[in-house]
Amino acid sequence: MKNKYIIAFVAFILSVTSCTKLDEDLHGQIGNKGVTEENVAALLNASYTAMRNPFQGPWGWWALQEFTSDEAIVPTRAGDWDDNGAWRALFLHRWAPDHSRISDTFRDLNSVSFVTTNVLNFNPTPLQAAQARFLRAFAQFAILDGWGQVPYREPGEDVTLPSKVRGAQEQIDYLISELNEILPTLPDGPIHNANKDAARVLLMKCYLNKGAFLNRATPTFDPADMQQVITLADQIINSGKYALTANYYDNFAPRNNTLSRENIFTAQNIGGSDAGGLKDIWVPGLHYNQNPSGYNGFSTLSDFYNKFETTDTRLGGNYPGVTNVSGIKVGFLVGQQFDQNGVALKDRRGNPLIFTPEVSIIERDPNHLEVAGIRVVKYPIDYANSATNLPENDWVYYRYADVLMMKAEAMVRTGQNGAALPIVNSIRTIRGATPFTAVNLDNLLDERGREFFWEGIRRQDLIRFGKFLTPWQEKPTDDPKYLVFAIPDNQLGNINFTQNPGY
Repeated sequence: MKNKYIIAFVAFILSVTSCTKLDEDLHGQIGNKGVTEENVAALLNASYTAMRNPFQGPWGWWALQEFTSDEAIVPTRAGDWDDNGAWRALFLHRWAPDHSRISDTFRDLNSVSFVTTNVLNFNPTPLQAAQARFLRAFAQFAILDGWGQVPYREPGEDVTLPSKVRGAQEQIDYLISELNEILPTLPDGPIHNANKDAARVLLMKCYLNKGAFLNRATPTFDPADMQQVITLADQIINSGKYALTANYYDNFAPRNNTLSRENIFTAQNIGGSDAGGLKDIWVPGLHYNQNPSGYNGFSTLSDFYNKFETTDTRLGGNYPGVTNVSGIKVGFLVGQQFDQNGVALKDRRGNPLIFTPEVSIIERDPNHLEVAGIRVVKYPIDYANSATNLPENDWVYYRYADVLMMKAEAMVRTGQNGAALPIVNSIRTIRGATPFTAVNLDNLLDERGREFFWEGIRRQDLIRFGKFLTPWQEKPTDDPKYLVFAIPDNQLGNINFTQNPGY
């Protein structure tokens, strides 16, 4: 009988991570009947599965971080990718409280928060409880980042009552306290589980972004917080467990769990049998006539592409198991595209398939709209598992390079620019870029863009560096209200929410 209950519960979790109609309140409606402590391992595993919908792939949290930034754009190509203006609203910073992608992502992030809280109802072991609490903190950090208010419930709380809501100060204090409390109990690994170093990285992000979360228009950086970032970074660095990976794209490739020494926290994908929607990170940008056939949508901007030197290996190139199979390269796809035999590809009108740096938020020229915009392949395509659409690539949450860059940023923000320089140059050197002669906040932000492009953190970086409201290519003006997302209309039935100013 207990197996029947646990199967039903896991099915429920999977349903709430894929459904598009449930509001947040329903995610707390999980009863305890028939579930015992023997089932906690399965409940915890379901919590990891629940992470896939908001975090893995380009439709949830990633979209809100990238398409609101200077890194990524979804041009409307005649009738394609119009979607009632939803993509344009993200890029132009014109969203409203009824924006469906913002609403869906808010719901899915909260589903992780409430499902992980539910694990704590069933007498988990200290190790299981620490993992559930970390996943909850991970999701709540994203909610704080996006909306500045975080709904929550305590284990065992009456789910018929509205969830309580923490404001920014209370939430950041809670996250720091919570992570410090569970860190000693978390395991050392593996990297696809909540682990000690993942908690250290999240703590670094809490301290580094605290001043931005509390005052987004004019972020401040307490020297004591910056020292915490440096201290946590040194704990990770001095462990000797991690190193920068010589081939940048090995960090994201199939079998990146063995190819990379950089990855600190990932979502495990087992090719062909158990994986999230990672294939959608490459398909939306590829053209219809490439292999795999794409959706011809997502692009990057020429101003962002031009931040790279030509020697920078992060620009990409041939990759074994990909280019020899389809002709597709990794990294930035610009210019004439070819198949695996070197035959030049064409678009659907018979014109040469030449991806151009020029791109507009609305493309109208029928001879240009299919080729407008540089495309990006960050995760090398897993052709071995293409039949199932369940790729082997593990989704990357945290990398060692980010530990180094956050340490360098904390040092620059406390006047230690000279000491930060060799840290930044260690990354630039291995990526084939010319070492800096000096480091400052401006070139540090650009370097973070080059190192972490299309990894779902750009919006957060732009806000912290005070650049989110500046005009950029194809985005002219802005309003400070867009420094946070609107609380979705369908959540305002909870009287504990206050709509963010300006919406």
